[in-house]
Amino acid sequence: MATGSHGAGVDGHLSSHVVANHAFAVESLLYKHHDEGATLQRYGSVIGVKSEAIEKYKHYHAHVWPEVLETIRRCNIRNYSIYLKDGCLFAYYEYHGDDYRADMAKMAADPKTREWWTITDPMQQPLETRREGEWWAAMEEVFHTD
Repeated sequence: MATGSHGAGVDGHLSSHVVANHAFAVESLLYKHHDEGATLQRYGSVIGVKSEAIEKYKHYHAHVWPEVLETIRRCNIRNYSIYLKDGCLFAYYEYHGDDYRADMAKMAADPKTREWWTITDPMQQPLETRREGEWWAAMEEVFHTD
């Protein structure tokens, strides 16, 4: 696991972590926000979606299986959104747990979530500029305000 400072956020806490996320590892920059004792980490990532799969991808995400939604919640992910623009998917979510790596391993071990990924992953087209080992390319947060 790579860790280290990459500059300072609003409260001086910006760090890098390598996390397991289904069949790949993702290095993400995270901003830690302390709110009433909890640590909030915001994540943004991007991936392409194959043009012939856009409508199917949108259909699946309009009808996400309840078991997948429950796993996302059990893994301390909240405020999760995926946006589409010009063949690119942008995902944003907030992590409210205290062990991101363990929660992502729990998600990757969930049979229904793995089944979901076998359907949705082939519709996606990873960016050529992603880091080695990434599927969704991690993004750096450059601005935030509440």
